Amino acid sequence: MALRVALVHDWLTNQGGGERVLWQLHQLYPNAPIYTSVYEPDKMPDFAGLDIRTSFLQNWPIAKKKHQLFPTLRTVAMESFDLSQYDLVISSSSAEAKGVITSPGTTHISYLHTPTRYYWSGYHDYLKHPGFGPLSPLIRLAMPGQVTKMREWDFAAAQRPDYLVANSQYVAARVKKYYRRNAEVIHPPVDVERFDYSKDRQDYFLVVSRLIPYKQVELAVRACTKLNQSLKVVGRGSELERLKKLAGPSVTFISSANDDQVAQLMAKASAFIFTAEEDFGITPVEAMASGCPVIAYGVGGATESVIEGTTGLFFKEPTVESVMDAIRRFEGMQLDVNVLRKRAEQFSNQRFAQEIKALVTRVLKKPA
Repeated sequence: MALRVALVHDWLTNQGGGERVLWQLHQLYPNAPIYTSVYEPDKMPDFAGLDIRTSFLQNWPIAKKKHQLFPTLRTVAMESFDLSQYDLVISSSSAEAKGVITSPGTTHISYLHTPTRYYWSGYHDYLKHPGFGPLSPLIRLAMPGQVTKMREWDFAAAQRPDYLVANSQYVAARVKKYYRRNAEVIHPPVDVERFDYSKDRQDYFLVVSRLIPYKQVELAVRACTKLNQSLKVVGRGSELERLKKLAGPSVTFISSANDDQVAQLMAKASAFIFTAEEDFGITPVEAMASGCPVIAYGVGGATESVIEGTTGLFFKEPTVESVMDAIRRFEGMQLDVNVLRKRAEQFSNQRFAQEIKALVTRVLKKPA
């Protein structure tokens, strides 16, 4: 009999790294329905026509636009799904998807992008910058009173899956700390075939990022401004206007660029600057696939993809001076484009598919 599989994802309202993981899981199990709390089809064109099953929140007037306002209801939404008919459930989760309830005969593998950041590792940052605009002061008042209860649910939810998979060693350590469970590491998929390198390298550094506070793009903007180094910043977000005011004439902002344009910019850049402390970080791998060295903040997932002195280098402190020092050290470095490309291929879509299928075969004790 064919394996009956369901996929679960927190929400489908914007395209990001978690959604790329879900897409690759869909490629592995194309007949599996996707369960999610809310879904905005116009924001997720790649998922058009798929069997996507939403919760009761889909019909709430503002839940699709502002699902962040309903953390308690999102837990109810995930627990409301009846998954009893499936042999295998794979959840893709940075929030509530891991908390679905499965029957004793169903194997649940949860791929964790991170323990829920706003309850655990990022709680104090979210308290300072809730990201709700005029509603932020109210969120700051309400959050401390709610978070203890939500942490209890989140911890209990993390005990439900039969197997936990983390997207990096960095996240696996957090899973151990906050959930008291071990997690196998399978790095996320990167579409390295979409990228190619160019012999026509140009003298500019590149940042591709959402422009929000925790991404720390300000460090690159200030460093390149002080050094009068050409920097192209691709992205949009709440920090855009502030960053423009901080930037000198050597910094250019590109608020709108499609995937092909980003690939071309990576192929020609001198180096890619990655300033965030990320759980994994897909863009450094994309840069390496383009033959573009990476200057990265030396913490988090970037330390698992970038190899110091071989595919890039690290700056140790989240300061402008540390980034400037790294840029100076980078000058004169000669890195092999082929080595960069081979390193990126170790994180390919094909590798991800092989590792997921091997895990499923192992835990089910039959072919996936």
